[in-house]
Amino acid sequence: MGIRVNMEIKKTSLHKLHEANQAKFVEFAGYEMPIQYKTGIVEEHKFTRNHCGVFDVSHMGQLFIYGEEKLILDLEKIFPLDLQNLKVNHSKYSFLMNEKAGIYDDLIITKIDTGFLIILNAACKHSDFKILSGLLKDKYKMTLDEKRSLIAIQGPKSAKILDLILNKVNYLNFMTGNWFIYKDQKIFVTRSGYTGEDGFEISIPNDFAEELTKELLNNGAKLIGLGARDTLRLEAGLCLYGHELNTDKTPIEANLKWAISKNRLIDGGFIGSDNIVNQIKEGTNQIRVGIKPEGRLIAREKTKIFNKEEETIGEVTSGTFGPSVNGPIAMGFIDKKFAKKETRIFLEVRGKKHPANICGLPFYKKSYAKGVNQ
Repeated sequence: MGIRVNMEIKKTSLHKLHEANQAKFVEFAGYEMPIQYKTGIVEEHKFTRNHCGVFDVSHMGQLFIYGEEKLILDLEKIFPLDLQNLKVNHSKYSFLMNEKAGIYDDLIITKIDTGFLIILNAACKHSDFKILSGLLKDKYKMTLDEKRSLIAIQGPKSAKILDLILNKVNYLNFMTGNWFIYKDQKIFVTRSGYTGEDGFEISIPNDFAEELTKELLNNGAKLIGLGARDTLRLEAGLCLYGHELNTDKTPIEANLKWAISKNRLIDGGFIGSDNIVNQIKEGTNQIRVGIKPEGRLIAREKTKIFNKEEETIGEVTSGTFGPSVNGPIAMGFIDKKFAKKETRIFLEVRGKKHPANICGLPFYKKSYAKGVNQ
């Protein structure tokens, strides 16, 4: 008889607030997280697009790495970024990759006064920490800080609402951040997010997360679950780790070449650079594309994609109904020769093949805003 190990499901510091707002919970990456509230995913999605939604993303990893010039040089051997020229309090989207340029995780890295803050995906954060510790040979102080919560506020009214609580936060530009004081506590705020809307992510000590969130709600924001977060990011054409991204996919195959600093493509010297440069030169067999099914059909993850000769040419990685575009949308990987826009394809759902078309991304025009000082 085997020994049963009880894996305790973690709860974020906002769990009681979620319960009070009648959240429906799911287990995700070892945490009990709100998937939706009483109004449902579609209404939460629309509210975020038109007003302001608050997301609890405290399950994600907040990794602080401290060091100066040598740290920058060592991190450039890992990430395909020009970190030497990255200004303090500026952020970049990037990847942690293996030697073949397969993606361990996608992340946001921000340069702070004493080092870097890296936001990691929840399911990857502990393995990322081990990988980075090994690559950096434990030369630097690294903290995966679980004493801080992470709150995302997203939508066209987010700057106005947050500025009522944190004065001059609306001066931040997109993909920049800074320290602010809330109730005598240091909190780090970046103007970023993963919905395609203007917004902010707030790193705050756990004991003050609920109080700040209640202030946001009192000023007109609403709690939004992970269900709407997924439909929002898919409309914006944004990848989700474990779906579009994994160790079998490279940034070039995922159509994310833009996230690699141009000078690093020339100089190389980062993990996976040889394969990245080779794929740019020689091309890839498959590429990530947008897909618009005809009619109201929703093609979910793992749906097979066929050409008109009924040959398998790819697979859907994410699919849903897009409330803002009022129709089904999907992303997937397809043989590159079929990746041209308007190419007619077929999706196999419940044993039948349904027509669809390759389309450009995003499905919904992104609304990232600049700060008032621009």
